[in-house]
Amino acid sequence: MLRPIRTLALAAAALALASACNSAAGANGSSSGTGAGATGGSVRGVSGTSIKVGGIVSMTSAGGYSKKDTDLGAKARYLRANAEGGVNGRKIDYTGAQDDGQDPAKNLAAARKLVQQDKVFAVSPMSSVTFSGADFLQQQRVPTFGWGTTPAFCGPTYIYGFNGCLVPTPGGTLNQTWPEGIGQVLGGAKGKSVAVIANDSDAGKFGVRTFSQGFASAGFTVSYAKASVPATAVPSDWSAYVKDLLSSNGGAAPDAVVSVMQTPNNIGLFTALKRAGYRGLLSDPTDYDPGLLAKDATRQALDGVYVLLQFQPFESADAKMAQFKADIKAASDGREVPLNMHMLTGYMSADLFLSIARKAGRELTAESFQAAAQGFSDTGTLVGDRAEPLGQKNSFGCGALVRLRNGAYEVAVPFTCLEPVPFT
Repeated sequence: MLRPIRTLALAAAALALASACNSAAGANGSSSGTGAGATGGSVRGVSGTSIKVGGIVSMTSAGGYSKKDTDLGAKARYLRANAEGGVNGRKIDYTGAQDDGQDPAKNLAAARKLVQQDKVFAVSPMSSVTFSGADFLQQQRVPTFGWGTTPAFCGPTYIYGFNGCLVPTPGGTLNQTWPEGIGQVLGGAKGKSVAVIANDSDAGKFGVRTFSQGFASAGFTVSYAKASVPATAVPSDWSAYVKDLLSSNGGAAPDAVVSVMQTPNNIGLFTALKRAGYRGLLSDPTDYDPGLLAKDATRQALDGVYVLLQFQPFESADAKMAQFKADIKAASDGREVPLNMHMLTGYMSADLFLSIARKAGRELTAESFQAAAQGFSDTGTLVGDRAEPLGQKNSFGCGALVRLRNGAYEVAVPFTCLEPVPFT
């Protein structure tokens, strides 16, 4: 477990404060055991001087993929908040992130531990494609913040995506950054085809459904849309998938192959497609990570790939991005560390929590937190304009595309915010 943030805050005391946080809706219940007044004592995780927060992150997984730096990003944001005096006079006591191993049973166990043993007020960040602890956290009225890539971030009143709901139910909306960005790269969507592939998991099935509709709404022909790749093990032979993809467009290859999977699946798939002679556009939403480029095989597999971002690229000159980089450096004991999207995920999850908690005032309870989330909004953050409870049904509609070229990322489509389209 990481050291509580309150013991680390002194190292970052010179940093400046920048706020923003997420929120929840749903003032539909009491806060039995979940809130606290100014004097603390009766509210889980809240004392007169601190707010206890924990995280759940897939630091390890059966496939080797790790989101461990999500924890560092959250720590960086909490450090800066504490250096500026905390939230309404209370410091953030960040207990660190529990590793769920990308395993449903471990995810639920981590949620139970944080609430029943560690007595946290909130869970932020939560970053895993397996969020089986969602029902428990909702029932316990625990404000929870993370990357809204699973259905649990779309509807439950105590659960918030740092960039909104990315897998909405019918009646919500779809973020069009990916299809519109790829359309821009290809010179328009008219007459172009796209194949969408994902893991055989709940997240993968939702991803295929939503992104297929988004690409169709943008004017693409969706020639292939399957959540067919095993979720528990990376295939050793991609030939069957490659054959299906390269014949999906009426017997021909599609103009673009979009993977809704994470590495190492993408490395295997993209390598196999390139070896089969595919020359179309390749894209995924997870491989914006300089750490992946250390190995020649990985760098070659990702060369030319367009990666979807739902935040300002690290290459941006935005002042808030400069602040993020400074905060990460401070949390890394002053060392320069390679940036990755997981750091941003943890950072912005923490940022949204802090923003809503600040609005809730000194009398912090589950009720006051939820009341603050109602009608919450701010503008110009690293994920664009935010609003709650809108974000529990819709994404915030912003994003960018970066491309890996000759071992370095470059901005292919600048960060912009687009009108979402209805999800049916």
